[in-house]
Amino acid sequence: MAMKQRIPGRLLEAVRSVELLAAIAMFLVTIPLHYPEQLLPFLNIEAPSSVLGFERHAVERLFLLLPITYLGFLFGMKAGLTGSVLALVIMLPNALLSSDYRVDALGEVSGVVAAGAVINFGFERLRRERERRRVMAEQLRLSEERYREIFENAHDGIWLQDMQGRITMANKACAEVTGYTAQELVGMNVRDFLSDEGLSKAREIRGKLLSGEPTNGPYEQEIIKKDGTSARLQLTTGLLVSDGQPRAFQLIARDITEQKRLQENLNFYLQQVTRAQEHERQRIAQELHDETAQSLLLMAQRLDSLALIASRWRHKEVAGELKEVRGTAVEALMELRRLAQDLRPRILDDMGLVPALEWLADDLTQQYGIEARVEVNGSLPKLSEEAQLLLFRIAQEALRNVGKHSGASEAALSLKARDYGIEMKVADNGHGFKLPGGVGDLAATGKLGLLGMHERARLLGGALDIRSEPGRGTTVVVELQVSPLNRRVSGRGSTHRQRPAA
Repeated sequence: MAMKQRIPGRLLEAVRSVELLAAIAMFLVTIPLHYPEQLLPFLNIEAPSSVLGFERHAVERLFLLLPITYLGFLFGMKAGLTGSVLALVIMLPNALLSSDYRVDALGEVSGVVAAGAVINFGFERLRRERERRRVMAEQLRLSEERYREIFENAHDGIWLQDMQGRITMANKACAEVTGYTAQELVGMNVRDFLSDEGLSKAREIRGKLLSGEPTNGPYEQEIIKKDGTSARLQLTTGLLVSDGQPRAFQLIARDITEQKRLQENLNFYLQQVTRAQEHERQRIAQELHDETAQSLLLMAQRLDSLALIASRWRHKEVAGELKEVRGTAVEALMELRRLAQDLRPRILDDMGLVPALEWLADDLTQQYGIEARVEVNGSLPKLSEEAQLLLFRIAQEALRNVGKHSGASEAALSLKARDYGIEMKVADNGHGFKLPGGVGDLAATGKLGLLGMHERARLLGGALDIRSEPGRGTTVVVELQVSPLNRRVSGRGSTHRQRPAA
């Protein structure tokens, strides 16, 4: 109903417009020009043979073409077609009834109408293109307004900087991130608040973006705030390109200083817990070896003596019972020693990481019949006792999983020297398993051993990757970047006894 009311309103507005009246006047002027013999005598005007140096017929066609194109230009294609119909109404009677050259007259009529249609079609194309550009400009304006609103009200700090590092735009959240107001930031160079480490990182990211290399998502950056304190930011940097040329960089910053501090505190707490746990394991293993194992050994020797005495006294039944009890004591002693070794193998403290890993491989073969080998490639960096211990625990858990769950016939443990530090890999040819969606799902699915391996790798500042598919075995990879935190400074706990890969 509203549409029906709107159309007559537009029509009435068009009818009242001066442009429409001008077009009607043009048509009225063409009528006496087209019918001079019939209309001009009534006006006591002699029909001219030419007008302004042009033949009268050419002027007639031009005057008919003008209102057609005028209507099309002002009111659109439909109005232009209406003008063409009016021109036909004016021209056809003369062409059909009065002209001595009917075919030529009809050709001229067709030419005028066709020329008007072509011109109006061009006007329509121009009108649509102009409308398209208007719509695009409006959409661009709205998009810029939305971007400006998001930019200003974002919780993360956002700023734009030109190719020389000068900040051209900054939102309110940048004040919380950097300590400077948005107005102070505009015109500053990022070098003014980047540390030396941060400036080096910024140049690296800039080079990758300009060369089209991936930046692997958000990265951490250190800045110096206005008050002189340092802050740790998580940055995402994007390159803004115009006409195929890089114009600026957009940076989105989130302050993770407090989060990093809490993470460091948590890591320190976990390190202390792990260290205390290992010390307790060492103490228990030492007590089992020095006290309980010695007591069992003495008991076995005593039982052996009693069995010998009973045999001499010809108490064969008693001697047999004593020998059985002695055998049980010896088995308990062996199990106790194995348990003590598992708690804290002395070989790790006495000989280092590589021999301890070889011991794990031999133990896997003895217990489960799985052929295992240890490969060492390159000159391994010297690691702290704590780093060696955590790597040993990861390998121990991985090989225990191989023995208990994999159904494998072979396993390989390798240590490789890398540019960044060291890589340890444990692989088997077992039946594999379907990995959970993420590390957080390990506890929910009961895979606490794998979760412990992740936590130990994180304590080292390293990364652990588990690759497995059903029917394709499992591979555990630990990548450790050697740093002052895990580098060996004393002479103990080395990674000696390296041997080349088999």
